[in-house]
Amino acid sequence: MQGAGPEAEPGERNGFRAALSGLTTRGRSFLAAGLAAGACAYILGQGDLLRVGLLLAVLPLMCVIVLYRTRYRVAGSRRLTPARVPAGSEARVHLRMENVSRLPTGLLMLQDRVPYVLGPRPRFVLDKVEAGGRREVSYRVRSDLRGRYPLGPLQLRLTDPFGMCELSRSFSAYDTLTVIPRVEALPPVRLTGEANGYGDGRLRSLALAGEDDIIPRGYRHGDDLRRVHWRSTARHGELMVRREEQPQRARCTVLLDTRRSAYAGAGPDSAFEWAVSAAASSLVHLLERGFSVRLLTDDGTSVPGDGGGGFAGATQESADAAGLMMDTLAVVGHSEGGGLSPSYEVLRGGNEGLLIAFFGDLDEEQAAVAAQMRQRSGGAVAFVTDSTLWTEGGDPAQASRERAEERLRLLRDAGWTAVSVPPGAPLPDMWRQAEAQRTGGAGTKSMRTGTSGMSGISGGWS
Repeated sequence: MQGAGPEAEPGERNGFRAALSGLTTRGRSFLAAGLAAGACAYILGQGDLLRVGLLLAVLPLMCVIVLYRTRYRVAGSRRLTPARVPAGSEARVHLRMENVSRLPTGLLMLQDRVPYVLGPRPRFVLDKVEAGGRREVSYRVRSDLRGRYPLGPLQLRLTDPFGMCELSRSFSAYDTLTVIPRVEALPPVRLTGEANGYGDGRLRSLALAGEDDIIPRGYRHGDDLRRVHWRSTARHGELMVRREEQPQRARCTVLLDTRRSAYAGAGPDSAFEWAVSAAASSLVHLLERGFSVRLLTDDGTSVPGDGGGGFAGATQESADAAGLMMDTLAVVGHSEGGGLSPSYEVLRGGNEGLLIAFFGDLDEEQAAVAAQMRQRSGGAVAFVTDSTLWTEGGDPAQASRERAEERLRLLRDAGWTAVSVPPGAPLPDMWRQAEAQRTGGAGTKSMRTGTSGMSGISGGWS
């Protein structure tokens, strides 16, 4: 937040009457005592008592007049470090006040407005600030709940030396702190969905198949003359070279089920918050491993959108897209939609590579839709949170347990690697369990093969 002099609050524009409302308890007490002493002096005919009453009544009024006519020119700024922080971590807010007038200020009380979930409202007392001087203070904020929280506007409280009157003035600017879901480090496992591998054994493809269908481009300084396409050169009258083969980057779609009917309970330890945090961890993990990723929700919303085919790659230019996905997860809530069909319509456009899904409760109809999604992906892994497990302390009724197992069996029959998530389960453990299920129990050994780089990724979850 940056601003020049603080703006007057709406009530302050009413003039001296608003300033009178700023009288403190001490100031009101002095005024009442002075009026009472004046009344008693008039009734009793005591002149000395009248002078005392006038002194008691005039003192707070003089403080109001002096404070009301005070015109400080103060500049303020706020700096967040960092502006995006995981849930449960702290961010520090730095405030700086600068006196840009030629006169020193009096006692200033500084207060910043923050939502209650970030902690108590910070208050600071600043002593006299000389002309051209500055003061810096800081405080910490922390939230266990993801979201976007406004900080500000910054308020200044002016007070007189006797503590008779206080006036509040505030800046108009504010900043926003983004609390993203917790991100856990995931073990390197063998993934699928690449274009037949990514690394030393990666598959390269031409723009179009066939010698005659190669799309040439103009010759550039430094191009290998062995790549000159003479037929196109003769046709265009200038040197044309074959386009270089481009590696096909592995793609992955992270699907987050946000249906309100699919989750029970609320709070940081709920199944829905686990799914949001798991989706964020997966996105970060896959970006670090060189995948082009996107976030997809059950209502068909795709992030980062249409740019780059709807996927964000592991490049410097994709940093904004990755931040956009994390910002989306910071504020994502329950959808009112009743099914997974909108997300299936997005996926049915073609082979989307690896598909990692985080589902809530699945009835028979939604399990069938999820099973159809497998046909549009090179590999599919599903983490299913059952409300009966999360709300009944991990001891659901036999009928509920059998129903959940039936849904998992349907997904597995369709080709999914489907894992049931118990309450509070660490995502790295679920990640390893999915690998173990795919390899038939040999997942522990295979996980170590991916630590040396992308060339160790082959095979996959299927």
